[in-house]
Amino acid sequence: MHQDTNKKDLARRHFDAALEWEQSAHHHLLTQDHPDYPSLLRHVPSAPPMLFAIGDLQRLKNEAIAIVGARNATRDGEANAKAFARFLSQQGWCIISGLAHGIDAAAHSGALLASSHENTGSTIAVLGTGIDLVYPTNHQPLAEHILANHGLLLSEFPLGTPAKPKNFPRRNRIVAGLSRGVLVIEAALRSGSLITARLATDMGREVFALPGSIHAPLSRGPHALIKQGAKLVESGEDILCELINFMPDCPHTDSHSTSKTTYKHSKTPTSPVWDAIGYDPVSEDTLFERTLMLPGLLQSELLTLELEGFIERLPSGHFVRK
Repeated sequence: MHQDTNKKDLARRHFDAALEWEQSAHHHLLTQDHPDYPSLLRHVPSAPPMLFAIGDLQRLKNEAIAIVGARNATRDGEANAKAFARFLSQQGWCIISGLAHGIDAAAHSGALLASSHENTGSTIAVLGTGIDLVYPTNHQPLAEHILANHGLLLSEFPLGTPAKPKNFPRRNRIVAGLSRGVLVIEAALRSGSLITARLATDMGREVFALPGSIHAPLSRGPHALIKQGAKLVESGEDILCELINFMPDCPHTDSHSTSKTTYKHSKTPTSPVWDAIGYDPVSEDTLFERTLMLPGLLQSELLTLELEGFIERLPSGHFVRK
């Protein structure tokens, strides 16, 4: 009896603290009967009874895609995550991830790079801590950048809940539950990203995986998913074609066509990389000499142009305008 009383007292204190927290600007408590509680998540059997949210609730009405992967991602993995997120956000998709190091952070950053475009999907960070804490702590600036660009922070945990290993698998079911599909970029065989993919499958969501080198340990997770039936993707268009029935109403897309030209922007890109690429094949080394860009940034820009359908990567590794 004494233990039950203590639990009730703790629950009451948590509830009172939540009500006080909600009084601040842009702070929201969403119960399952709240009109802004995400409808996709509401139908998940393990849907949280209450969500803490900070930021723009409009993001919960966007069609969403989750991008997840390794915390210790390679530079190429982070560049891929950033480019896919940027491209998909420009098509109106909201990018869901977990604010962790590596692929998560790159996915949020890629979505934010698209924030200057009209009707972009922006991004939602689902936390494995209380909403009043940011973990890892050095991602506080990223969390603030998300909020400054019409994004959203989301958590089911009571205020003050610290980062605990058991919280992150629980967090992952929300990441999957908010999304129409989950893209896995670099993951070990035993990882939270594969848990997210399994949860997504159980919920009837699409699972996508980006393949990598057969010699890379972080390719084993995506390759295992592909063997189990996940969709192998090489471009953003591969994802859009699978999710054509859920395409956001976005000026960059034509929701009635799945051809590769459907997703190409109407405007000619304006970037040093585009200017440096002619109609004759050009190598990455030559582009580095012409643009003087940092290698990681150059690779990210090249992948973005490729995903958007402006350039083509030839079997030789050279690039050419389409």
